[in-house]
Amino acid sequence: MALRVLFLSDVAAPRVNGVSTSIAVFRRELADLGVEAPLLAPRYGGEPEADGVIRLAGRRVPFDPEDRWVAPHRFVAASRRLDFDLVHVQTPFAAHVAGRRIARERGVPLVETWHTDFEHYFEHYLPLVPAGPARELARHVARRVGRGVDRLVVPSRQIDLALGKCGVETPRVVIPTGLAPGELGPGDGAAFRARHGIARERPVVVHVGRLAGEKNLDFLLDAVAAARREMPDLLAIVAGEGPAREGLRQRAARLGLEPHLLWLGYLDRRRELADVYRAGDLFAFTSRTETQGLVLLEAMSLGVPVVALAEQGTRDLLAAGRGALVPTDDVEDFAAHLVRLLRDAGLRNRLGAEARELAGQWSARAFAERLAGLYRELLEGATTARSDYWKMSIPLAPSSQ
Repeated sequence: MALRVLFLSDVAAPRVNGVSTSIAVFRRELADLGVEAPLLAPRYGGEPEADGVIRLAGRRVPFDPEDRWVAPHRFVAASRRLDFDLVHVQTPFAAHVAGRRIARERGVPLVETWHTDFEHYFEHYLPLVPAGPARELARHVARRVGRGVDRLVVPSRQIDLALGKCGVETPRVVIPTGLAPGELGPGDGAAFRARHGIARERPVVVHVGRLAGEKNLDFLLDAVAAARREMPDLLAIVAGEGPAREGLRQRAARLGLEPHLLWLGYLDRRRELADVYRAGDLFAFTSRTETQGLVLLEAMSLGVPVVALAEQGTRDLLAAGRGALVPTDDVEDFAAHLVRLLRDAGLRNRLGAEARELAGQWSARAFAERLAGLYRELLEGATTARSDYWKMSIPLAPSSQ
């Protein structure tokens, strides 16, 4: 009999972020492994109920037009029409409250994935709260969520360590999302450049991601401006949307960067995204708050070399020391690494080949198999001691395979 796991989330596609991407990847891979994963998620507009996604009516979140708030009772009511063996919550808000209630009602295990580094997240979204109280609030949320579930899934070792320091005692397992081979298609960077009138020889830096305060994009714009002192014809492509877009454009104007920036919105994952990655000579990433950095993995899978800060969850991917240059957390140093890589075609080719090989080790199917194994472990009533196995199974470097 197929294993059936009920997913609950406060966000899902078509909302674009790392959580919605992770949900989509795991549901697809789990289905191929014979694990059904119906999803209860908000309705954003007129999207149909398809592929096992059950849409729930909610209301707009004040000051956040991208998100919807679904009351916990709506999740609970929808769950009563479904059969499942286990509950897996993806977000610590209404879905978490509902997930606890549903798991207790059915008498089934409850798993939750901790996708977000809330200690840093709250710095940007609770600006009126002093840093100390905001940090303690984030830790309180983590402990509260942990106490209510049987297992916490975390996408990186750094997040696992951070939760431990917060006092979260719940057994945790480290399972990144991964990427399926060829998921984005091969991409055609030359065609993208031609469509946008970008000369083949022009140096291009690409960034893909949500435009939000926690992504540290002010730092990226400052680094691009500094790099232009050495490479005046440098172009930066920024793909994504988010609440910081207008502020970033104003900062770019103050830096004199607007003629040297190409702003793109959200892109179709299957048809356009790979072209943008491949149009760049390198991929630049400056976030300090990522729990895993899926866009890094996407760029590397296409053979695009990376210049990135190694902070929080990105350290797991960058720890291999392959496919990327890792500057210090300093604008001038980051800019110097951009210029170095843009000027050295041989280095770009070597790092690009390394990046593709490394990304191939971060298999979405392998991580989905681990997640399915965790489900079965819980359903079989195995002891918590086995959690150490899952923590030690991340491919940080070839020598760890």
